[in-house]
Amino acid sequence: MKNQKQLIIITGPSGVGKGTVVKEMLRKDNNFWLSISATTREPRQGEIDGKDYYFLSREKFKEMISENLFLEWAEFAGNYYGTLIDSVKERIERNYKVILEIEVEGAKQIREKFPDNISIFLLPPTQKELENRIRNRATDNEQSILRRLKRAEFEIKSSQDFDYLVTNENLEETIKKIINFIGN
Repeated sequence: MKNQKQLIIITGPSGVGKGTVVKEMLRKDNNFWLSISATTREPRQGEIDGKDYYFLSREKFKEMISENLFLEWAEFAGNYYGTLIDSVKERIERNYKVILEIEVEGAKQIREKFPDNISIFLLPPTQKELENRIRNRATDNEQSILRRLKRAEFEIKSSQDFDYLVTNENLEETIKKIINFIGN
């Protein structure tokens, strides 16, 4: 894959605000393109197949893994998530800055395969604020919330492996910092 500096990884624990940050970046600059991930999880209310995610069965996802159709993939919170190679390559060839909003394991795979990227880890202001954000989404049961919080502890420990760390306390400040790091 050429032009790998056009590959921007944005990651952080569940509930840190990755989606909100990325949506605002896309709104501000049409040179960004968000890679749409595939997942085996059920759609949340209002999510649209092919727009928010490609919602796949576990069988289809596993078939695609065996055919090496993913740039990266991982299992998280009981579901598979992955980035389709072809769509990322196509956008890079069209000179977009491709944003991968992915979880930490997927980010690690990308950084190993394509080290010439920009990796940004979003941190919550506090652990309590992260828990509040996850609970306020009201999309997960208690067991899932606890699993996400435990996973967040592990992910935050790995944050030092990324190019840039940004505490997501104020949306506008977070976006300014990220765009500065990207050099847009």
